[in-house]
Amino acid sequence: MHEIKGRPLLLWVAERIKREAPELPLWFAVDDTLLRDCVAAAGFQAIMTRVDHPSGTDRLAEANRTVKADYVINIQADEPLVSGGQIGTLAKLIAGAVPMATLATPFKRIVDFYNPNQVKVVVRRDGRALYFSRSRLPFSRDLGLTIDDAWVAANPCLKHLGLYAYHAALLEQFATLPPGRYEQIERLEQLRALENGVDIMVGVTEDPTIGVDTPEDAKKFEQWLG
Repeated sequence: MHEIKGRPLLLWVAERIKREAPELPLWFAVDDTLLRDCVAAAGFQAIMTRVDHPSGTDRLAEANRTVKADYVINIQADEPLVSGGQIGTLAKLIAGAVPMATLATPFKRIVDFYNPNQVKVVVRRDGRALYFSRSRLPFSRDLGLTIDDAWVAANPCLKHLGLYAYHAALLEQFATLPPGRYEQIERLEQLRALENGVDIMVGVTEDPTIGVDTPEDAKKFEQWLG
């Protein structure tokens, strides 16, 4: 509900999705009447869920018992620059055999690579995720703390974006699994899937993005708006 130029961030994201992917049905899974009323007043559909879900994926599983979609694309409310291309990539990935998909984008600056609020992901050659972490991955044993922007840009340093897609059956399976050990340490819900042997496909996008996780991020988005 943080306001940017007089409007809640949630509405910036809602209107962006509607504009970028008008062909897809759009629902908001929320746990507070304040959020429900915000999106409903703007003409969007909302589903009230329990307040005690340990992650957003658990919340989606509950919401999809009402929507009953075969595939679900999850765009978190802190991604106001989500693009139609990114949503389309997720749709293509989740149409395959792998039951979960997400996106990443190359890091360009070392200051972002060191930021624990900007999650890193390393992937296999076939595009499946190996691990997600708030620590910098990969770590250069030879260069240590002497890496620079050029090294980050030249190597497979990928920033995870808060965009996911799921098969409906995987959502239900996920909701039955206890929070994982690494999930609780890193506070990253996608690690629950990896800890339980669920593959996650990772698509790489070059579309510009600003994930709004902090007041500083909100200022960046406001500056982007001009």
